[in-house]
Amino acid sequence: MPVIHTHVSVPTTPEQREALKAAYGKAITAVPGKSEGWLMCPFETICRFTSVVAMTSRRLCGSQRVRRSVPGSAWEKLTESIMAALNSTLGIPEDRTYIRYTATTDWG
Repeated sequence: MPVIHTHVSVPTTPEQREALKAAYGKAITAVPGKSEGWLMCPFETICRFTSVVAMTSRRLCGSQRVRRSVPGSAWEKLTESIMAALNSTLGIPEDRTYIRYTATTDWG
């Protein structure tokens, strides 16, 4: 079950969060075996960063071995899609977007 947790330094509307969720849903298909139907998208807005910035963390159930089995091109495509969605929806520049990918075996 993938999770894309988004922290942004700007306020968002419900419509913007829905637009991001839809964009993330399309983007997650770049990762083999993942789909929008299982995607969770928590949002935290107006986070206290020093400038306009977005930070997302993308979590994947499974071990680091599972994460490493995904081709690098899939992570690159996912990164590009997330950055483009944040830029077009919230105006956050791509060079002010940070994405962390992790896998977890401890999931209930």
